[in-house]
Amino acid sequence: MANDSRFYEIEPTLENHWRAIILFGRNVASYKFALAKALYDLRTNQQELIRLEDLAPHFADHVIQHLQQCDKQGTSSQSRFLEVCRKFRDGDANTSRDELITETVKLGFNNVLDAFHNVHGKELDSRFFLDERKTAGGIRLTEQFYHLASLGDFADLNQETEARWRLVETAWELNLPKQVVQVSYDETSQFLHTLTTQHRRVNITSSRDALNGYQKGRCFYCYRDISIDPTSDNLADVDHFFPHKLTFCATDKPINGVANLVLACKECNRGSEGKFDRLPKLDLLDRLHQRNEYLIKSHHPLRETLLLQTGMREDERIDFLQNAYNCASAHLITRWSPKPSGIAVF
Repeated sequence: MANDSRFYEIEPTLENHWRAIILFGRNVASYKFALAKALYDLRTNQQELIRLEDLAPHFADHVIQHLQQCDKQGTSSQSRFLEVCRKFRDGDANTSRDELITETVKLGFNNVLDAFHNVHGKELDSRFFLDERKTAGGIRLTEQFYHLASLGDFADLNQETEARWRLVETAWELNLPKQVVQVSYDETSQFLHTLTTQHRRVNITSSRDALNGYQKGRCFYCYRDISIDPTSDNLADVDHFFPHKLTFCATDKPINGVANLVLACKECNRGSEGKFDRLPKLDLLDRLHQRNEYLIKSHHPLRETLLLQTGMREDERIDFLQNAYNCASAHLITRWSPKPSGIAVF
């Protein structure tokens, strides 16, 4: 079980504690995501104490926004809170805005506040709020939260939360057995998508937003800071570790699959000394394996997609990567390695 915690123990920064919550916390309902996005909304709040009636509008609005695109927001067949949200979404005459907020305070926070900081059965060292419902009627934002909120990449963390939410709710909404959920990549749109049982394509989320958290906001190759903000000068490129022209090296294992996609800075991907169609050196293959293992420690659909693409057991996944590397080595003579631009963080 110790290896499950490696993601946030290897570099215990506030950003990566937050990512551990979003990527590795339990997914039995979408409340964790709604709470994370509500906290993001409150990042400039001057009052440390956030009463539940002030937290509730943000929390409920995010849930309702997602109910409008995916009606299933949890694994349970019934939820009194979600029923209230659905009634408000549908314009029910008996469910006013005030009623929505009252019911959210009463029903919406029953479990999520207790479980938010719990990852793999233990509490994280960093706490972004303290539960003071019994003594003060709300939660108290901590210095760690305000420090996180002051960092430039907090907006990226919010986008990663949205991407994770879209992945999880899509799997619930499609109601597919998890062993057949496959997430694919569209190179033109750079979106991840899947197919319904009627073979209808459903776009899920930006590949950048979905993958950035697993790389901790760093270039896969050189560890330089990258961004998923489309307006940023550091906007990440989506790169194929095994160049796309090597499709024949992975029979029935798509080169365009999630297991082969990484986020890279422009310098590594297409700069003057960039990778282009060269094969990365062997130590980077091990890094790819470790990145994929992070994804697998998370929950479906990315987990199930990776297992289907690369193997159900770790030794099978290692063999898959080694075989693909052997094939690539026979066709690509030169090897490529970047100049480090940051500390190793995964």
